[in-house]
Amino acid sequence: MSENEAMLPGENLIREGLADLAQGRVTECSLLLLVASPRLRALGIAIAELAVERPYEHRLYERIEQRLGDGAHSYYNSLIRTIVSYSRALERERSARV
Repeated sequence: MSENEAMLPGENLIREGLADLAQGRVTECSLLLLVASPRLRALGIAIAELAVERPYEHRLYERIEQRLGDGAHSYYNSLIRTIVSYSRALERERSARV
């Protein structure tokens, strides 16, 4: 990721998730990246695989629910919106360069 991309929405989650995946850690950020991995890979971001026993979306929601209880749904949705915003912003930035 370049310095220009560091200002994109959700960049902190991306960086944290990439670091977690590199260490093989199952965290909210690493699971979020795995949820979005097809789109992120298409944008040229290398996302390491991480074996989990359930779909990434389910694991992410379960971890959030353990931490937040009834607030899990809105927080999960906000994470998904953030990763979608990041992907769209990265797409726009890259298409502007062409």
